[in-house]
Amino acid sequence: MKTSVIIPANNEALWMSTCLEAIFASVRIEQLQIVVVANGCTDNTADIARRYTVLAEEKGWQLDVIELEVGNKLHALNVGDNAALGYLRIYLDADVRVSERLLYQLENALDRDEPAWASGQLHMAAASRISRAYARFWSKVPFMAKTVPGAGVFGVNESGRARWDKFPEIISDDMFVRLHFKARERLSVPAGYVWPVAEGLRNLVKVRRRQNRGVAQLAELYPQLMKNEDKTRAKPAEIAQLAFARPIGFCVYTLVSLIVKFSKDSSGNEWKRGR
Repeated sequence: MKTSVIIPANNEALWMSTCLEAIFASVRIEQLQIVVVANGCTDNTADIARRYTVLAEEKGWQLDVIELEVGNKLHALNVGDNAALGYLRIYLDADVRVSERLLYQLENALDRDEPAWASGQLHMAAASRISRAYARFWSKVPFMAKTVPGAGVFGVNESGRARWDKFPEIISDDMFVRLHFKARERLSVPAGYVWPVAEGLRNLVKVRRRQNRGVAQLAELYPQLMKNEDKTRAKPAEIAQLAFARPIGFCVYTLVSLIVKFSKDSSGNEWKRGR
């Protein structure tokens, strides 16, 4: 087996079919293992995933659905890794929709001896007006527009995966993995994927707070990794240009930033996506 796609899924019944349909629409993939790790689900996420077993067999692929009682994404990633047969690993959030060429391009990019990390072109999606405005502005800030963030989907090859042992109990698993690679080792492929943004101001604030906590946690626990962080910062002229081009998005983005900075975080360890 060449490539394994690992999908941790916690109560993703609304997204599971869309996620898997997109994977099965992928082109030019000869061997593929899909590992769905349904963790702590109280819905029928696992049952929905199992419906694709026959389709996987018809394509010559392998679909494994694992159910865990406890809802814990990092543990699910570790269980998925243990079940994975491929020497290339692609980690995919269950609410992400890949384009038909993304997996093939990631596979090609990662199939090398040197350690490598790869992701595709991120396209944000939102239903509410406020979240759409936020996403349009956020997608153009330098870190998102000039780097490869890998939010929602990223892959590593065998020598790259050897750079860490198990996923630790951290907030930001995607950033943790990305920072194990220098900028020159992080590859971008032209194919894209759709990543849903949190809906509404309250949920945008929750997600932004969680992102900030994730960065701070990694800086505290793994300071040696932070040297690989992208240093791309927006210049005042760039922000002004973005604000002029997307005034509503700028206002929403600024409001979220100010609320996060000046209000108390009472969420504790509670986490919900807010889709």
